[in-house]
Amino acid sequence: MTDLTPAPEDRAPAEPVRVDDATRLRRWRLALGGEAEAACGAPLGAEADIDQALAALYEADGNGGLGPDRRGGRGASRPGVARWLGDIRRYFPSQVVQVMQRDALERLNLRDMLLQPEMLQAAQPDVHLVAQLVALSSVIPAKTRDTARAVVRRVVDELMQRLDEPLRSAVTGALDRSQRNRRPRHAEIDWHRTIRANLRHWQPEYRTVVPQVLHGYGRKARRPQREVVLCIDQSGSMAQSVVYASICGAVMASLPAVSTKLVVFDTAVVDLTEKLDDPVELLFGVQLGGGTDINGAVGYCQTLIREPRNTILVLISDLFEGGVAPQLLRRAAELVESGVQFITLLALSDEGAPAYDRELAAQLAALGVPSFACTPDAFPALMAAAIRREDVNAWAAGRGLVATRPGEPPR
Repeated sequence: MTDLTPAPEDRAPAEPVRVDDATRLRRWRLALGGEAEAACGAPLGAEADIDQALAALYEADGNGGLGPDRRGGRGASRPGVARWLGDIRRYFPSQVVQVMQRDALERLNLRDMLLQPEMLQAAQPDVHLVAQLVALSSVIPAKTRDTARAVVRRVVDELMQRLDEPLRSAVTGALDRSQRNRRPRHAEIDWHRTIRANLRHWQPEYRTVVPQVLHGYGRKARRPQREVVLCIDQSGSMAQSVVYASICGAVMASLPAVSTKLVVFDTAVVDLTEKLDDPVELLFGVQLGGGTDINGAVGYCQTLIREPRNTILVLISDLFEGGVAPQLLRRAAELVESGVQFITLLALSDEGAPAYDRELAAQLAALGVPSFACTPDAFPALMAAAIRREDVNAWAAGRGLVATRPGEPPR
């Protein structure tokens, strides 16, 4: 159970906090709600405001003006939502706020309230909120559109800061640098090989190595060394994956040594490659929800591939196929046989193990298409392993990721 009571900020980690009986009873009263008032017998005092914020969300008859009026009118409740969002940010830590925001969307049917500027300004932006805004993008009114884009921009900027450097370093470091360069520029120096080659020139008094010979990476090829196609399922269950994949695609598109294409699909296929330079515009070009035709999407991606042995195709989908599964398997076999590195990510998110079509995942694995869930933080290392042409199944298994292996039932 999530502890919704605010934790003291200055707590000595080595000494357990001693809680008296009255405090313990008040905490139980907060956790159990108003129906436990008589049983706990402890007046809340200063915690009454916290209890009111919790009751507005979690007590069936106590929405406190937060949720839609059950008789049909909703006009007066909207300012209450904004105030409630401000209250929970004041009383609870960030992670708990995000949980409560998601619970409000599900329990109180507040999706329509995301269309109000005052709510968006009060909400704490996170990936879940961005996914909701993306899902509602086609019906957001003009008066809210700028606010919605500002919220999405904040989250996108935070994710870019988190993922840009690891992904850029991993992909760049994995590219082929086998050619030797004896007269490298500063940016081309291979420091690891240079230090190893000059260890005999160690200067103890200066605690440093004086390099006599510099080793550099090979000159960059004029054309992209690797081609990456991200094929993203935009059904409602894949909302977080769409957000993270769009950010990762935008980062890779900025790398001159990688040619990146991004395709989203439901029952139709949309190529959003031209929007990779602006992840916010890209996300608002996505239409979350709808059916799923993986076969049709993979077929379109097949037409984008110019050099199969130089291409990595990443399908991000839970594999619940609404199209023609046998045709999808035939396409997958053709792609693998032609030399394409074909990888299926069942999810690209921070959540736990996803639900997915285990039978189809096993059939793809038998064809040489590994399937596993991946977190955004692990994605850079995955791309580096694929670029180096490592065994991606072994890579995933070594990191404890959920993987479907050929010849064994999916886990």
